[in-house]
Amino acid sequence: MTEQATVAAVYDRRFTPGAHRAPLQRSSGFTLLELLAVITIIAILAGIVIGVGPRASGAGKTARAKAELTALSVALEAYKLAYGDYPRTDDELQLHRALLGQRGPASEAAITGRVLLETARFNMVGDVLLDPWERPYVYTYKITVPWNNSSYVLYSIGPDGSDSPALLAGGFPDVASAANADNIYANRF
Repeated sequence: MTEQATVAAVYDRRFTPGAHRAPLQRSSGFTLLELLAVITIIAILAGIVIGVGPRASGAGKTARAKAELTALSVALEAYKLAYGDYPRTDDELQLHRALLGQRGPASEAAITGRVLLETARFNMVGDVLLDPWERPYVYTYKITVPWNNSSYVLYSIGPDGSDSPALLAGGFPDVASAANADNIYANRF
């Protein structure tokens, strides 16, 4: 090859687009843009999880309270079948004793009966049954006269912990009170 042909070949390679170029060397690693995209995705997912967490916890506690109230209601119905009436009290300790077969419907009647409630799955302090928010369940039956309510009043005061415990005439709870808006009742009124 002549010198002029060699110069022409080198010139053609240099200035012809895409002709015989050496590929650029790429370092192993991530670009700044890729890292920012991954961090953004992780931040969005963390925000979703953190935002849903408290609501899921609250819904779980409400579901547990409903299940425990159902178990207490079943035990109270079994008590009524065995003794002819519900326990007459507004004391949580007396309710617990009645459902464990240690107390009859009237406070003076001591009995030794069968256990109607399995307390192992309940939160308890001493002999008092607690709701998922660590407050005693509220129970009332025939402590006022006249008692026109055909059933007992049993509920959890709910997550806010505020309660307007006054019974309306005839033994019905004040479900319309703003303080009772989040109460969870075992029975409907």
